[in-house]
Amino acid sequence: MLYDYLGFAFEHGQELLDGLWITLKLLALSSLGGFLLALPLAVARVSPNRTVAALARGYSALFRGTPLLVQIFILYYGFSQFEAVRNSPAWFVLADAFNCALLALTLNIAAYMAEDLRAGIIGVPHGEKEAALAYGMGRCGSYLHIILPRAIGIAAPALGNEVVSQLKASALASVITVLEVTGVARRFSAQSYSTDPLIVAGLLYVAVTLLLSLLARLAERRINCHQPR
Repeated sequence: MLYDYLGFAFEHGQELLDGLWITLKLLALSSLGGFLLALPLAVARVSPNRTVAALARGYSALFRGTPLLVQIFILYYGFSQFEAVRNSPAWFVLADAFNCALLALTLNIAAYMAEDLRAGIIGVPHGEKEAALAYGMGRCGSYLHIILPRAIGIAAPALGNEVVSQLKASALASVITVLEVTGVARRFSAQSYSTDPLIVAGLLYVAVTLLLSLLARLAERRINCHQPR
């Protein structure tokens, strides 16, 4: 059985590597984009302005409360039904399966990361916030130099878990014809009437997950290296 897996991996190694590259692109771009979007969302979630906080809460509820697969289908199949969308600049993004998958993954993980960062902001010791104000920093300066960096450190373990989960969520891109690892494995599995390609793909996911977990732990230690243990 092991020889069958190794034989498939050697025979179709290039296709698997191409699929892995697409998976890693989806993971890296969506995680980075989601993190950048999550920062203002998290700040909005703890805003004293009720309207701003409600809008951020609504975004989080929408994307955390609906399946990612449904979000991908709506972006790829749903919006294409409207002529106004097809005639708009948005169609340059929505017409491509990879872009739709990337957009859905980004918007989805941003909602989860925003909640992690919101918890981190709440977890920043009150004394540190008061010290920033006593130092003469305004609200923006306090968030930029004190609160957000500290909140990121507090939320680092949860953020690392979100990235690992995003790796597995990227497999859903295969349902809209994106040939990432799962898409390549499904195609070969259908051609050979065998589950061997899917098992090899699963082993690839395990290897990447272990690597991501290690990198997340290293990043967490680096971010929190100035904090007392």
